[in-house]
Amino acid sequence: MTIRVLLADDQALLRSAFRVLVDSEPDMEVVGEASDGGEAVRLAKEYVPDVVLMDIRMPGTDGLAATRQIGADPSLAQVRVVILTTFEVDDYVVRALRAGASGFLGKGSEPDELLNAIRVAAGGEALLSPAATKGLIARFLAGGDDGDGPDPARSERLGTLTGREREVLVLVAGGHSNDEIAERLAVSPLTVKTHVNRAMAKLGARDRAQLVVIAYESGLVRPRTD
Repeated sequence: MTIRVLLADDQALLRSAFRVLVDSEPDMEVVGEASDGGEAVRLAKEYVPDVVLMDIRMPGTDGLAATRQIGADPSLAQVRVVILTTFEVDDYVVRALRAGASGFLGKGSEPDELLNAIRVAAGGEALLSPAATKGLIARFLAGGDDGDGPDPARSERLGTLTGREREVLVLVAGGHSNDEIAERLAVSPLTVKTHVNRAMAKLGARDRAQLVVIAYESGLVRPRTD
């Protein structure tokens, strides 16, 4: 199966470099290029790619607004957005995760990291930059830009989860893979995947990245302070 990729960056040179890299892989192809967020949304609707590589700072409609529009469109429910940024952890990135992004990656990442990011996002996994500490991301997610603390609505929805699903959710929020969770809980990876999928369905999460956001915003997982 070929992973269809849409590139969204206002720098033509970077888009060209990304296109050459992506098209060089036998399991990937670039289906379109956008120079701003508005064009990215239009092309996403036209091509319905598997993954959008989205620059967060672009003229006109920026990557944050474009990510929110893609995330809010039911017809694009299977489209995964990976934010590309020169700032590996900032408030814009966290708001992008809330808006529906599957993760983010620094523009200075190695080519192999970028290709892996595309495959990870296409597979529905959460993608957080290796250079970013989980604790710092957690503090942003928990504090956010409004400072209101845990979301009561999110907390109430956690009541629909079984005990094991909550346990798995905590581990997902800790950045653990299905294999790692399976080893910790002494179950099969397939069983873990089932619990993750059920939690996503009950909580209305698009993917694992959204589960991480929900876990922190609901207060189920507390941010690290070290």
